[in-house]
Amino acid sequence: MSRLPRLRSSPDPSDPPAPSITTTLGFSISTSMLGHKRKAEDDLDAEALDQPRKLPAIGNGVTARPLAASRSALNRPTTSTGPAVKQLSGPQRLTRPEPPKLSTSAPRRTTRATSAPPKQLGSSTGLIRPPGRVVSGSRVASGSGLQTKEFRDLKNQVASIESAQLANAEKLAQTMDAERAKVAELEANHRALSLELANAKSLELDKRRELVSASDEIEKLRMKHAKEIMELEMEVKSKAREARELADELRMVKSDLERERDSVSNLKATLSHQSTSHITLNAQINALQAQKAATQMQLDAAMTTSSDRTLELETAHRRILDLEQDARENEMVRRKLHNTIQELKGNIRVFCRVRPVITSDLSPSSSSTSSPTPDDEEKGREASISFPDKRDHKEIVVSSSSSSAMGSERKEIYNFGFDRVFAPESTQAEVFEEISLLAQSCVDGYNVCIFAYGQTGSGKSFTMEGGSTEATIGMIPRAVSQVFKAADDLKSKGWEYKMDGQFLEIYNETINDLLGKGEFDKKKHDIKHDKSGTRVTDVNVMPLPSPASVSSLLRVANSRRTVAATLMNERSSRSHSVFTLRISGINIHTGESCEGSLNLVDLAGSERLNSSGAAGDKDRLKETQNINKSLSALGDVIAALGEKGEKGEKHIPYRNSKLTYLLQNSLSGNSKTLMILNLSPLAAHLNESLCSLRFATKVNNTMIGTAKKQIRGSS
Repeated sequence: MSRLPRLRSSPDPSDPPAPSITTTLGFSISTSMLGHKRKAEDDLDAEALDQPRKLPAIGNGVTARPLAASRSALNRPTTSTGPAVKQLSGPQRLTRPEPPKLSTSAPRRTTRATSAPPKQLGSSTGLIRPPGRVVSGSRVASGSGLQTKEFRDLKNQVASIESAQLANAEKLAQTMDAERAKVAELEANHRALSLELANAKSLELDKRRELVSASDEIEKLRMKHAKEIMELEMEVKSKAREARELADELRMVKSDLERERDSVSNLKATLSHQSTSHITLNAQINALQAQKAATQMQLDAAMTTSSDRTLELETAHRRILDLEQDARENEMVRRKLHNTIQELKGNIRVFCRVRPVITSDLSPSSSSTSSPTPDDEEKGREASISFPDKRDHKEIVVSSSSSSAMGSERKEIYNFGFDRVFAPESTQAEVFEEISLLAQSCVDGYNVCIFAYGQTGSGKSFTMEGGSTEATIGMIPRAVSQVFKAADDLKSKGWEYKMDGQFLEIYNETINDLLGKGEFDKKKHDIKHDKSGTRVTDVNVMPLPSPASVSSLLRVANSRRTVAATLMNERSSRSHSVFTLRISGINIHTGESCEGSLNLVDLAGSERLNSSGAAGDKDRLKETQNINKSLSALGDVIAALGEKGEKGEKHIPYRNSKLTYLLQNSLSGNSKTLMILNLSPLAAHLNESLCSLRFATKVNNTMIGTAKKQIRGSS
């Protein structure tokens, strides 16, 4: 316990005054004395802050202020007066009412009186005199025992208050814990009761459902029973009705029996009557025999008329033979007119075909599941291509836009005209319809050459070979079928034809036999030109008895053709393929014979080196260089043919390439030639498409002369 402050004669000016509590008994209590006890009280009050407390009175019937712990007391004598009580530190109670303050009626002097204090009090008591008067030595001595006792009582009261507060707080905490436990138990009981109630309700619903189901089942059984009773009653009625019907039927049978007996008697009478009729019929037979004789005479007259009709039929048959002869002569005239029409259309005809946009153009081929990037969308963008000639379909217009050096957009429009232009929606049948007459010319004994030109991925192989379905087959199988059909049509006029086929490949300026059985480059194949036409040494020539044999021949050739992946196409043809159909026919009536050939050429891609992306691959680089060399030689030959037509005799460089040397007869005027220009619809291929269009225009303007028919008269 802290000791009380001692009396001093005069206050020390250097010491700060400490807050104190002055009572009506004439002494003060330092707040530092009660600090430790009040601290425990504050801790308890923090738990029950919202509950007010009642403090017992301090002194004899005098209201006193509750003691508060001081946080700044220094445990030394104080000289503070009554107003210093207001400076007590510590938090104010929010819910506890403020008790009345201790009395501080008069200010207290801290100076010692003139007389000396008794020695027994000294500094052990530390009491301060009441304010307003000087304490003499005698009065201090007489009142010290009383003050000490009152101080102890006060301390005991403070201790009892604190212990009571501690007990109340502890009891309150226990009560709160008990109440919380009860609340938790009640909540658990409530949840259990709710669960039991829900289960009871569910059970009640199930019982109700079972009751309803049982009621329905009983009702169904009742209805079924009633129905069975009704059916049995109806069955009884039906049996009774059947019994009545059988009784009626029995009566009817008896009556029928009576009628039959009557009929028998009637038949006997009729039989006697028929005997009389038989005699009458014999007389009628005699009359019919006389009529037969008259009919025989009419038949003899009809036979005479039939012989006359036979003579007329023989006359009609001779007339038919004469008409057939006229038909053959008319066929010869038709061929001449047909060839004249082909010559009027041009020596080298040029068709232009734009393929449609396919799925691989719109998304990256490496990953079909990933979404296309902006670069892929730019590559899949269509070029601006229009077809203004809706009637004759002979014009194509290509528009392009580019940025100038100043940053402004520059638009250019290119117009091209050809013998026929096919839009992307055109079918294989529509394309072949335009060239079917050339197949007829082959049967008539002319050399026909059809070659597809264009960049890689423009649809050349699809145009020439086609797909697997009937609607997508290409020009080669369609042309062969047309040749067979024309040959079959001419059989009635006495023509018989024999057909052979060969399939060659020109790869890196080397001729390979696609129908051969050995490896490539094992045999050297030479090109020979003579009066009978063009032939290649040491190649397999396969007989073609039907159009189906051409399909198997194409499958074998495609499996051996050289292909590779480039930037333009994953499976790019790296060689020129040439399919040749030779046809020879003879007319058994006139002895006339003819020989024709049909060359169908699928050229390799015409794109430039930087477009194909072959610069980094040595093999692809060599292939591209040879392809461009042969196509360049083809352009030189066509240009020389055009100059020859204008200036007369001029050297034609056919030998600059194996391709042009093989097609010499097809380009020199001895053949009817058709070029099919294939274009890609993508804007990324626009530059290559323009190059192909310019080359096709140059070919279309070239005059190579009139084709000659290879025909022999009867010997």
